[in-house]
This record gives sequence, structure tokens and C-alpha cells, in this order.
Amino acid sequence: MGAHLLLDLCKKGFEPRAIYRNKSRIKMTQDLFFEMGCEDVFSQIVWKKADLLDITELTDAFKGVKKVYHAAAMISMSRRDDELMRKVNIEGTANMVNLALYFGVEKFCHVSSIAAIEKNPFGGLSVESEDWNPQNHKDGYSITKYGAEMEVWRGSQEGLSVVVVNPGVIIGPGFDKQGSGKLIRRAIKGIPFYTSGSVGFVGVNDVVEIMQTLMNSTIENERFILVSENLSYRNFFTQIAKISGAAIPSKKAGRLLLELAWALSSLSRFLGLKKGGMTRQTLKSSLTRTSFDNSKIKLFLPDFEFEPMQKVILETVNYSLTSSSSESSKV
Repeated sequence: MGAHLLLDLCKKGFEPRAIYRNKSRIKMTQDLFFEMGCEDVFSQIVWKKADLLDITELTDAFKGVKKVYHAAAMISMSRRDDELMRKVNIEGTANMVNLALYFGVEKFCHVSSIAAIEKNPFGGLSVESEDWNPQNHKDGYSITKYGAEMEVWRGSQEGLSVVVVNPGVIIGPGFDKQGSGKLIRRAIKGIPFYTSGSVGFVGVNDVVEIMQTLMNSTIENERFILVSENLSYRNFFTQIAKISGAAIPSKKAGRLLLELAWALSSLSRFLGLKKGGMTRQTLKSSLTRTSFDNSKIKLFLPDFEFEPMQKVILETVNYSLTSSSSESSKV
């Protein structure tokens, strides 16, 4: 999402300053610019090396900045990463907020997640105003994203103008080896099983547009769920399969089968045979049905219309298929 935000800002003639931890991230962003036919504007980005936990580096990056988009975060569903996630997501956000206050930043946009939205206790649509219940959240990611939001709201109490966005699962072209891109690439190869869970999805272009619109408006100290549609995982994977020509998921994976997959994945990690894989949290998420209300952002931005997810998925899958064909031709 951060790379797409940079792309859009550069296309509009801005010269955004972006921070990075290692140069491989710059290369990934550059690849997106080239693949989208916008290589001529990539040089407009002013890159600054800075870690969210390094105050000295961050201080240098903040000098002269008037608006801040904070989209950096660590994502993991493994308990072994909880401590590091706390430092990066909560302490790192606190550092960003403190420097924004120190340098008199005009406005601060924080990219949170629907993981930080409390689920409707009665099974209906979840909304921004639902009170957070810490007893309902056991995974480190949702806890740290909520903790990060608390740092942002603390900043607002100290005089910082802020907006917070809570996107659903972001879908868009590029970055096939991580996040939702990795999931789509896997679905293109064929996934025979589906689970009973559901979640909110949104196109990356919508997230980028809404963030900039909010930052250029008088709206402040508000949080917004950014979800175009709530889809079941079966629906999502079926759409990908139909576009790519892969087999449509036809076998329901119940809890027993997923528990077995989790056990085998855990054993593989323990033996050092495999990294990543299914965790207890991904198992739970795949079976959880959640849906989100996007009416608040529509109320504040009445002229905005979300892209239909069918269109977003079609464009993203076609992009991935074209990218895969290009890679194969180079080998």
C-alpha cells in the first residue's frame, strides 16, 4: 500500500520523502513503478534510511515535513514475533507521533487495520465506535495495531491533527511474494479447499485515494473502516480460480483438518524444515466470519464510491498472470 501511495503522489507531481530500512525495499517499490509504466517519476522520491526504533535516523527524516503518512508496521501471526511486533508497531508509532508533535507536522495519517476494530458481539456489522474488549483478542498483531492507535490518539490529545484508516484485506497489483499478493499467487495455482470464514476486502487504489482526500480535508481526529465488500474466503478464491482457469475450491476444510495442518506446520517449523506456514491464529481467522460497516467513510466523503471487488480482483489476477508470464520468459 505504501508503494502505491508513493506512486500516486509522484504521478500528481509531488516529491514525497520515504523512509526505508534496507535497499531491497526500494527495489521492490521501483519494480512497481516500472511495471505500471511510471518509471519516469520514480526519481521524485527522496529516500531516507530510518528505522522506526532509531530516533536519530527518524529525526533527520522528519525535518521540513508537513504531512505524514504512517504506513509502516510489522505483520505476523506467529507468537514468537509478538515482542518484536510490540516494539515496531507500538513503540515505533509512538516515536513517529512524538516527532510529528516536535516538528509541528500539520496532519498525520495512520494506517491501522480492521484487526484493531472490535467485532460486533451480536454477529452484525462491526463499526468504528465499538468498544475494544481486550479479552476477545489473543493474537499479537491485533493487540499491537490497537496499541499503535492509542499512541495516535494520545498525539491528538497533545494537539496533533490526525486521521486513522482501518483497511480490510488490501488487494492490488504488485508484491506477489508477500501479503495478499502471495495469497493470490497461491490461489492462481489452485486451492482445492475452502474454509467457512469471511472478512472485509478493499482495493489498494481506494485506500490511497481516501487517505489523500482525508489529509487534504478539514476532517480530523476520526477513524474510518475502509472495506469495499465483505466476502467469504470461498467466494474470494472462487473468483480468482474462474479468472485464472484454476480449479474451483470444492472441498470444505473443517476445524479437524485445519488442526492437522497446523500441527504438521508447527512440527516442520520446529524441525527447521519450513518457515512460516499455518499458525494457531491463521487457523482461527480462516474459520471466523467477520463483516464490517463502511457507512462512516461514505458519510464523511459522500462523493466517493468504492471499486467493486470483482473488478479489483480481475485486474489484480490479470496483472499477476502477466507478471508470471514475463518472469517465465526471462528464465
